[in-house]
This record gives sequence, C-alpha cells and structure tokens, in this order.
Amino acid sequence: MKHFSIVLLFLMTTIVFSQEEKQSFTLQEAIDYALENNRTAKNAALDIKAAEQQKWETTATGLPQVSAEVAYQNFLKQQVSVIPAELFGGNPGELAEVVFGSKQSMSATATLNQKIFDGSYLVGLQSAKVFLEISKNAKEKTDLEIRKSVVNAYGNVLLAEESLSILQRNIDVLEKNLNDITKIYENGLEEEESVEQLQITLSGVKSSFNNTNRLKKLAYQMLNITLGKDIASETSLLDNLESLATENVVLGLLESSEDAKNTIDYRIVENDRKAKELLVKLEKSKALPTLNAFVNGGYSSFGDKFIFANNNTKWFGSSLLGVNLSIPIFSSGMRSAATQRAKINLAKVEDDLVETEQKIKLQIATAKSDYQFSIEDYTNKKENLGLAERIEQKNQTKFFEGIATSFELRQAQTQLYSAQQDLLQAMLDVINKKAELETALNDVTKN
Repeated sequence: MKHFSIVLLFLMTTIVFSQEEKQSFTLQEAIDYALENNRTAKNAALDIKAAEQQKWETTATGLPQVSAEVAYQNFLKQQVSVIPAELFGGNPGELAEVVFGSKQSMSATATLNQKIFDGSYLVGLQSAKVFLEISKNAKEKTDLEIRKSVVNAYGNVLLAEESLSILQRNIDVLEKNLNDITKIYENGLEEEESVEQLQITLSGVKSSFNNTNRLKKLAYQMLNITLGKDIASETSLLDNLESLATENVVLGLLESSEDAKNTIDYRIVENDRKAKELLVKLEKSKALPTLNAFVNGGYSSFGDKFIFANNNTKWFGSSLLGVNLSIPIFSSGMRSAATQRAKINLAKVEDDLVETEQKIKLQIATAKSDYQFSIEDYTNKKENLGLAERIEQKNQTKFFEGIATSFELRQAQTQLYSAQQDLLQAMLDVINKKAELETALNDVTKN
C-alpha cells in the first residue's frame, strides 16, 4: 500500500508538471504572458525598482546622518619627551625625560551630521526624479517592442502551420493525380512526359513541406524565447491566421493622430533634454557655498592597564557642536568651462529633439502607408487565389480530358501554389504592419 501511494503521488506530480509545461495562448494571452515573463521585460521592471531605490538614496544624503566610533589604543612603547629639569626642581640647564599620558586608552564617540544647504543636493533630487521617469519610459518602450516581437513570432508560427496544412492538401491532390495519370499511361493513353511533369511538381511540393516543417520548429522555439519560456517547452496557439488577419483590418487606425509628442520615443529624448538641463544647473550650483552642521559626543577613559571592562572605571565625557561653511572663490575658469560644456550638450539635445519629432512623424506616415498597402494587398491576394484555384481546376479537367498538356497543368499548379503562399504572407503582413503602426503611435489596444 505504501509503495502504491508513492507511485500514485509520482504520477500525480508528473501529470501536474506536464500540465504546467504545455500551455495554449491566443495572441493577446501570449502578449500578456510575455509582458510578465519575458526576460527583457522583467529586467526593465527591475530597473524601475532600482531607480526608486536610487531616488531614495539621493534623498537620504540630505537627511541626518549618524555614525558611531569606538577606538582602543595601546602604546607598545610610549613616546618620551624632554623638558627642562629645573621645572621639577632639577639643576638649571639639565633636561629631564618624561612620558605624557597613559599607556592605554579607549573612547566611544557618536556624531550627527546634517546638510543645511548644498546646491548640488537640490539638483540631485531633481535628477533622481528624472532618472526614475527615464526608467519608466524605458519600460514602456520595452513593452511596446516585446508586444511587436510576440505578434511577429506568433504570426510566424501560424504561417508555418497554415503552410504545412496547404502543402499537405496539395501533396494529396498531386499523389492522386499522379496515380490516375500513371494508370492512363500504363494503358497507353498518355505520354510518359505527363507522368514526369507531375512527378517533378510533387517532388518540389514535398521538398517545400519538409523545409516548412523544419521552419515550424524554429518558429515555435523563437516564440518560446519571446514569451520568456524554456526554448523546448510545448506551446500551442488558439488563433488562426485568417481570423487574426480579419480582426486586424482596422481602417480607423489610419486616421489616428500623428502627434509625435505623444510617442514614447519623443518622451525619451525629452527626458534626455531634462537631464542635460539639470547638468547645467549642477555645474552652476558648484559656485554656491555649502553649509553643514554636526554634533558629536563621547566618552574616553585612560589607564596603564586594560581596565575598561571594570564597573568602577572612570569615563570622561565630551561633546562638540560645529558648523562648516565652504565658499568657492576662484577655480581658474574650471567651473565656467564645465558650465559652458553642459550648455553646449543641452543645445545639442534640443536639436535632437526637433529632429526626433520629424523622424517620428515620418515613421508614423510610413507605417500608415505600409499598413494600408498590406490591407489592399490582402484583398488582392485573396481574389488572386480564387482565380488561381479556378484556373488550376479547369486545366486539371482539360488535362484528363486530353485537351491541355501536362506543361499547362504544371504551370497552373505552380501559379496556384504561389497564390496560396502569397495570401498567407499577405495575412501575416496585415498583422505585423498593424503592430508596427500601433508601436509607432503608442496606440496599443487589446484585441
């Protein structure tokens, strides 16, 4: 019974583990999963936490700082001083050797430091806020890129799956045609060339099938990496390419605002400009005085032997209050040069901000054009596939009736296979181009 329970527990654990390993996703579920588990996304989230800690670290430098120190000294050989002997009743002109102080001493001191005024500290507080904002914008940018990567990876898997399905259907049709035409040839009613033409076509389609099957495995592995899963884990997709393509035809997206200032790329450069402004303030603040205060207090004890652990040891207290004012006066032009350099860097980033705005507008316009073309091309390719199917069917009928040649049939079949792949690629383009446009616009809506 005990062994049975162990085996049962093992089987239950294995089943649960297998269920955890195999996961199925719609496209939106895959995006949500990646935003939580993708390694780059997790690192970007950690960067925000690090920036929050750095913000507090900077703030804390202006708050009271308390430190304590315990010191123990033991002169292995005390220093000897020489003084006139007549001070102790000796003969004039003679020197007496004396030792000042005790051989051992111990002290304990606590010090409170407080920054009262420091221009660089005020700038540092502002910089910490900007750095936190930069980290948050970097996380938003990372999430947008991860979303686009998931869409691409998910679409590539669907493309491979759909391609395999279509290629398998083509193989089944070709094998049937080849079997039929072979029988006709064996009865002397068809030329050998007809059989050879179908064999060539079938061989090419099988080769494409095998290659696509290998690409499918790679596509799944890339998707797993993008999702943040183990590369070898089992993943299945719940959406299909055609339904996703239809859902992603959103003509209203083409009318979206092209205001570059709403995009994350513009905000990132604007953050850089704020950082450069603060660097100018920092260099200017170095010409201001700094004022700090401190209070310390402690106890000391002395003896020729180690008596500091005794309860009756006498300790002498002391305390001190101090204020330190530091005034920069002359730096031989060093501070002025540093300030001018900071202003030059600020002017550069202001030019970058204008250029970035123009580039973003162009990027959005290009993404809109590409998306609109993908929609038009999808419609066109769907119509072309219908035509290619009818042409291939007519040529197949004519071929078996002896009206069309094997070359004409092969040409129609090749045209059909090309139209099939063109339509699949057009579907994928609609999905990917929409993701690119949403990324450029920062307009990401859940499907």
